[in-house]
Amino acid sequence: MDAIKDIKIDDEFITLSQFLKITDLINSGGEAKSFIYFNNIYVNDEYEDRRGKKLYKGDVVKINNEVFKIC
Repeated sequence: MDAIKDIKIDDEFITLSQFLKITDLINSGGEAKSFIYFNNIYVNDEYEDRRGKKLYKGDVVKINNEVFKIC
């Protein structure tokens, strides 16, 4: 597993779809649905498939072999 990558946010939360855009995993919000369908995404060790899932500071997101922490 790679090192944890910190993702800094300015707001109280961001959605999973926004997270995918700011991490450059997708190019537009329209790609979120298919990306989520074809990839294993876990938020705080729980499987997640909702693009509107709210992510807060301290949450850990695992996508395939990459790990991110919301800061």
